[in-house]
Amino acid sequence: MTEKTKPSRDETKMPSSEVAKRLMKYVLRHKYLTLAAVVTTLCGNLAALYIPHYSGLAIDAIGEMGHVNFDNVLRLCGFMMVCIVLNSVLAYTTQLLLIRISSSITAEMRREVFDHLLEMPVNFFDRNAAGDIISRISYDIDTINASLSSDIVTIATSVITVVGSFIMMMRISRTLCIVFFITTPLIFYITRHRARVVRPLFSKRSRKLGELNGFVEEMLSGHKTIKAYGQEKTILGRFDSRNEEAVTTYYEADYQGSIVGPTVTFINNLSLAMISGLGGVLFLNKAISIGNISAFILYSKRFSGPISGAAEVMAEIQSAFSASRRVFALLDEPAEKKDDEDAVVLDHVQGSVEMEDVRFSYVPEREIIHGLSLSAEPGRMIAIVGPTGAGKTTIINLLMRFYDPDSGVIRVDGHDILHCTRDSLRRQFSMVLQDTWLFQGTIFENIAYGSENATMDDVVRVCKAVEIHDFVMSLKDGYDTVLSDDGVNISKGQKQLMTIARAMLNESKMLILDEATSNVDSTTEQKIQRAMLQLCRGKTTFVIAHRLSTIKEADMILVLQNGTVIERGTHEQLLAAKGFYASLFNAQWEA
Repeated sequence: MTEKTKPSRDETKMPSSEVAKRLMKYVLRHKYLTLAAVVTTLCGNLAALYIPHYSGLAIDAIGEMGHVNFDNVLRLCGFMMVCIVLNSVLAYTTQLLLIRISSSITAEMRREVFDHLLEMPVNFFDRNAAGDIISRISYDIDTINASLSSDIVTIATSVITVVGSFIMMMRISRTLCIVFFITTPLIFYITRHRARVVRPLFSKRSRKLGELNGFVEEMLSGHKTIKAYGQEKTILGRFDSRNEEAVTTYYEADYQGSIVGPTVTFINNLSLAMISGLGGVLFLNKAISIGNISAFILYSKRFSGPISGAAEVMAEIQSAFSASRRVFALLDEPAEKKDDEDAVVLDHVQGSVEMEDVRFSYVPEREIIHGLSLSAEPGRMIAIVGPTGAGKTTIINLLMRFYDPDSGVIRVDGHDILHCTRDSLRRQFSMVLQDTWLFQGTIFENIAYGSENATMDDVVRVCKAVEIHDFVMSLKDGYDTVLSDDGVNISKGQKQLMTIARAMLNESKMLILDEATSNVDSTTEQKIQRAMLQLCRGKTTFVIAHRLSTIKEADMILVLQNGTVIERGTHEQLLAAKGFYASLFNAQWEA
């Protein structure tokens, strides 16, 4: 297959405006909850803006020499308490609403990604590591969720608080506001500059984590082989190298992102000192009261605090945007080409298959199949043999339209499969692959998979045919026994027998067996041969086999070498020809 590469679209080049726009589309799907969150945020912040106002009035009331109005002070303090409680309740409500929105968006996004993956062509999975894909579905979407549930409320609150505080400060003293005309542009410059530095670092961080997950997934799937060859130290060394790269990129991104917060805090503290000094001068000149100075300082903290907070969450936002780019790049990957509007829906096929001068290449200018032609009549068994890399599995990929030929024609019952719907074509085949796949569920569910109307009697019948029924009945729960993930609690041979039984249960007229007996012993292989000869009758069967003893009964054997058919005929004919097939068979027989 093709070398595994990155997705076709470079997510690092996706502009932030596009990312924000696409995220906003998800948010607007929940417009009523979003509107409620906006209202509660607005009301909560308006309540908070009046707290310094009443505080300043209370201070001035206390400061009235000789005639302190305690009732007025208590009344103003009461108003402050109302505003404080109202702000807290509305802030809590806003947080609940945003958590609800973000969790819903996360579920929708995961569903869209998974649905899109099911529509992807096979070559996408040949090009991308499973661990990296899983990282996008899990880690990257979780990162987006965390940002939507916390950072959005921080930014929304910041905007309202900054604007409201500035208006209130302008009402108190325009002279003191001069300080912010100096410090605020400086803060925005620093924040924008650091954002440009941090953005590629977070993209690199997400990419390195995906690579690490891909390596871990690959190593865990082959842990038995690692142990068998004593390669634990070697693999650990490779892991340490990739882990160190991931940790280094994490550190660089977090370090560069963390610089902004302390810098902005320093500037804000500097502005607070300048306000205090200038406010003292204005007070001495009787241009402002103590209460207004106090209120202005409280407003200045509310003005500068959100700016500091926004700067601190900038790193998280950049991380969320990087994660979003990876998710959107995955969603932008082209799905499997749609069927033509006039595509034929195959139904009740007889099983006639023709290949005429078929040529195919995974990579341009590196042709794998060279002018292949064959004809399989309904109910016939066609065996395909040859050395590794000869193109045997590629023929199966072409028959199933996992890939389309570069030239030539493949017909099923006289229909060019390029003009048939993929779904109806694939439903006409049953497949048993070398790599078995069982899911977490009962034995009955695994064998009946793909056969919606299968009954227990049907499942028992095929299990008896492949001689696995006695094994199943020896289990405590029989056909209700739950298999663990990928059937790891049973042997490889038993897993293969179950997948063969699953294929035999399917009512399709064509059957593909790709090294179906490679994981079983010789005794089990003979049982499978007898069952195959019985249950494959009436089905056009394509068999890929290394064990040539399993295909002696085939109606035609194709011998492939470097993508070209060099011999064809029955077992006896090929042995009599004393060619490449005969040498392969005799070598296996002697072994």
